[in-house]
Amino acid sequence: MGIALVTGSSGLIGSQAVESLVAEGFEVIGIDNDLRSFFFGKESSTLWNQNRLLKKYPREFESFSIDIRDYDALENIFKRQVIDLIIHAAAQPSHDWAARDPLTDFSINANGTLNLLELTRRFSPDANFVLLSTNKVYGDNPNHLPLVEHATRWELPKNSPYHNGIDESFSIDHTLHSVFGVSKLSADVTAQEYGRYFGVNTLILRGGCLTGPMHSSSQLHGFLAHLVKCYVRKEKYTIFGYKGKQVRDNIHARDVVDLIIKFNRNPRPALVLNIGGGRQNSVSILEAIEKLQLLGGGRTLNYDYDDSARVGDHIWYITNLAKAQSLYPEWKLTYGIDQLISEMFEVASRRT
Repeated sequence: MGIALVTGSSGLIGSQAVESLVAEGFEVIGIDNDLRSFFFGKESSTLWNQNRLLKKYPREFESFSIDIRDYDALENIFKRQVIDLIIHAAAQPSHDWAARDPLTDFSINANGTLNLLELTRRFSPDANFVLLSTNKVYGDNPNHLPLVEHATRWELPKNSPYHNGIDESFSIDHTLHSVFGVSKLSADVTAQEYGRYFGVNTLILRGGCLTGPMHSSSQLHGFLAHLVKCYVRKEKYTIFGYKGKQVRDNIHARDVVDLIIKFNRNPRPALVLNIGGGRQNSVSILEAIEKLQLLGGGRTLNYDYDDSARVGDHIWYITNLAKAQSLYPEWKLTYGIDQLISEMFEVASRRT
């Protein structure tokens, strides 16, 4: 089938990409230096996942501990062979962490992405390049929609043009992004420009809540996986702001990678797609807690509430999937929200 390069190959989307691409017949080169443990502590290390993949795919997968800011080290990988597909999932992913160290955040998210795009253009110009961007490129513009408070969630009226979700035409300008949002936006528009200016086939996926049982979550990143982990381990969970009624749409990593594979078969340059679970997979924190407590036989989650919302965080965000589904009509969500939470609960329970 060809050779694929996956950055962040031990993380949530990266590891699922390795699994799915091997099944498609690819040889996969992974790049991951476990910076997640540096960001969030040893508890969030992804080395366990890297070791699992190396053991499962000893011939099809090899992994390199390379920092994506190291252009020369990356160049050595690109010089080895022509690469057919690049999935760039490595990133510094946290609002809070970025605010503490903006220079490191930007160097990873923006400069690291530029390194990979330029090396693709130089050594594998016919490759398909996929960037895992984020819905945070829209900043806090979604918070200015006419949201209405309900018993368990914030919601948009049915007559709102965004009731079925935020689409790709939503403004990325004149808004508070957070430092993290700015670095990811820089990567996002750079990947678009390599498509428009240089003709590289680039897909920019602006993700909502991408999740699944392989998520090495922490308090600072991975809301649903962290919530499940806290519940299973009987650890205290903290809700930050908005009364716990903030809404997210959740998508399983397998469904994300399946869309990437569909793009790889029918690519185009500078394609921007919002990706998430859509309205059918939307849930507030309070609603997710209720679902977990039902799975746990009624046991109550131990949580506290901090009224200080995170800077640039969304009160309500649901992805409009119409563009992705119109361009790739054979792609569809295979995990509903209840199935997704149930799988995460079962896997977390086995690991405890």
